[in-house]
Amino acid sequence: MKNEEIKQAVQAQFGKNAEQYVQSKTHAKGSDLELMVEWMQPAEKWRALDIATGGGHVARTLAPHVSMVVATDLTRPMLMAAAVTNDTALVHNVMYVQADAESLPFLDESFEIVTCRIAAHHFPDPAAFVREVSRVLTPGGLFLFIDNVSPEESSLSSFINEVEKARDASHVRCLSVSEWLALFEANGLTPQKQQERKKRFEFLPWVQRTSESSEQEANVEKLLLNATDEQKEYLGLIIKEDRVMTHQIDEWMVLCKKRGGQEDDDKKA
Repeated sequence: MKNEEIKQAVQAQFGKNAEQYVQSKTHAKGSDLELMVEWMQPAEKWRALDIATGGGHVARTLAPHVSMVVATDLTRPMLMAAAVTNDTALVHNVMYVQADAESLPFLDESFEIVTCRIAAHHFPDPAAFVREVSRVLTPGGLFLFIDNVSPEESSLSSFINEVEKARDASHVRCLSVSEWLALFEANGLTPQKQQERKKRFEFLPWVQRTSESSEQEANVEKLLLNATDEQKEYLGLIIKEDRVMTHQIDEWMVLCKKRGGQEDDDKKA
């Protein structure tokens, strides 16, 4: 599938399910939202950019701590749903811009903070995304990234992505931590803090959020039931009476700092 076709699939998927993503417990709640603020220690004068804002949860969390948040998303209905929810929550310093994460419509060094949470596995060109993040960040600016990641072992990684793709046509690929770190390093983004955690999902709500048919749901379940012992162990599958109950995936959170700030200049001096 070409990049443009992938992006159209993303728009179709998220446009159709915009309200579900606003309400989704997986996206709306989580200790990572509060931890983001704790890690970044944002200043009131800072400008923040939230890429692929989805339901607007990150933008809403950051808004009280910064001067403004620009929330972007490829999908207009998603932005509209986020805007309504944020307005209802009396969050008024967020601007909404329809934009491609791989080609951002902002000048160089426009933001002190850039965030992207549980979205990058939908991006067809992760390298272009990371280049854009680095470009729009001020020197010394902070990039907070959260996404589902695949294991380092290639065959296991392929299986995880096969399951995700079967469940969601707009899924492109979960990268491994080492792949992301290489992209960050190549674009002047130095990790400051990071953590991995296991996220457990109830199978039915997870698969139904993106499925087009009961046949698709059955195919995803069949993939999991027919998995190898190694694959089942990695996913922590819980199966009862030949039905998948729950499974888990790895999520990675990392805070990076763009090289070239005052601190870096002091070290060189």
